[in-house]
Amino acid sequence: HTGMKSGMLAAECAFASLLRDPAHKYGTMQTRGPLDMGAYDAALRASWVGAELRAARNVRPAFQNGVALGVAVSALDQLIFRGRAPFTLTHSRKDHETLRPAKECSRIVYPKPDGEVSFDILTSLARSGVNHEHEQPCHLVLKDPKVAVAHTRDHYAAPETRYCPARVYEHILSVDGTPELHINAQNCLHCKACDIKDPKRNIDWHPPEGGGGPAYTLM
Repeated sequence: HTGMKSGMLAAECAFASLLRDPAHKYGTMQTRGPLDMGAYDAALRASWVGAELRAARNVRPAFQNGVALGVAVSALDQLIFRGRAPFTLTHSRKDHETLRPAKECSRIVYPKPDGEVSFDILTSLARSGVNHEHEQPCHLVLKDPKVAVAHTRDHYAAPETRYCPARVYEHILSVDGTPELHINAQNCLHCKACDIKDPKRNIDWHPPEGGGGPAYTLM
């Protein structure tokens, strides 16, 4: 519901901006420049979306020092202060800085999907109704393809193949036999985890063409 409301507010701000500058929509990409969306941030913060997010702002940061402390602090924040605590917790590190090298971790063996509570990726993808037009630039861009192999794969055991819920990323051998990261952009569910979690921030997620993505009509 917050995603839908934020999209509505973005559309309203874009429409208001076009009304202020009607000549903008008739120009070319070279002459008209970017649309002024400066009012969007204030509109979002002033809406019920901003109120909801502010009330829950301390819940996730509370858990960075352990579950027990996180439960205690978030209970205090939500049950006693009701989201209006006189303080704001912050994350001590960015999300992509929390990954540890593979050699420091034990491999996790997950149980196979049972088809009742848990499902395989291809079944879940089919139920999501995800679809993108094929004739468009890939909306997932590697800043440096070599980093995806020489650093992310070799040091972190390719975490993008596990945190991505749609099997967008897979390491394969190219035609000349060299390893490379292959991107199945058609599968993308738009969670943007790769843009946030990649240890070298080597993946850029760009909005694809309008109308593409998951539909969730069968979920």
